[in-house]
Amino acid sequence: MKIYDISLSISPALVTWPGDPRIVLERVSKIEEGADANVSQIQMGVHTGTHVDAPFHFVHGARTVESLPLDVLVGPAQVVQIPLDETVIDAGVLERAGIAPGTTRVLFKTGNARLWRREPERFHKEFVAISEDGANWLVQNGARLVGIDYLSVAPFDAGVPTHVALLKAGVIALEGLDLSEVEAGVYDLYCLPLKLQGSDGAPARTILIRRE
Repeated sequence: MKIYDISLSISPALVTWPGDPRIVLERVSKIEEGADANVSQIQMGVHTGTHVDAPFHFVHGARTVESLPLDVLVGPAQVVQIPLDETVIDAGVLERAGIAPGTTRVLFKTGNARLWRREPERFHKEFVAISEDGANWLVQNGARLVGIDYLSVAPFDAGVPTHVALLKAGVIALEGLDLSEVEAGVYDLYCLPLKLQGSDGAPARTILIRRE
C-alpha cells in the first residue's frame, strides 16, 4: 500500500486566486518568548490551496460544505492523464481520455504541474481547465466528484459556465491538487474538507492510496 499526499502545503507563500484573501499564518504565542506553548492563528479564504467547492459556491440555496456526502468524498477514483499539449479539457478530449465506464470520481492530471514548478508563487491564468461542454459530458457520464491540478476546474476567463454545469448537478469540485508524483490509474481517494457550516468551500487534506 502506498499513500500519496496530493494536498498543497498552506503557507503565506502559497499562491491564491486573484482577489481572494491572502494567507496569514503566524504564531501569536511563542515558547521562546516565555509562553507555555506555541499557539498560531490563520486567516485565509475557504478556496485556499487544495479545497472543495460545494454547490452553494455558484448555486443559491444548494448544498454547503458540512452537508456534502462523505460517500462521494471517499472511494475509488481514476486519475486521468491529459496530454500535455491540451490546453482545455472539452468533450472531445474526454471522449479520448480513457475514463472507465461507471467512474464517479475523476481527477485530471494535466500540464498544470509545470506551473507549480515554474514561479509557484505567481498565479498563472493560462492553466488547463474544463470547458462547459466538458463539464456537461462529465455530468452526463455519471461523475459525482471532479478534481484538477490547479486552483479551478474552470478556465480563468470563463469560470461560471463550467462551475454551474457541475455544481448545479451536485458534482463536487476538488481543486488545487498536486498530482505531480501520481501516475494515471485507479486509487482510493480520501478527501476530508473542514466542516465549515454554511460555507461555499473548504480546504481539504486529500490523499490517494494505491494498493499493490
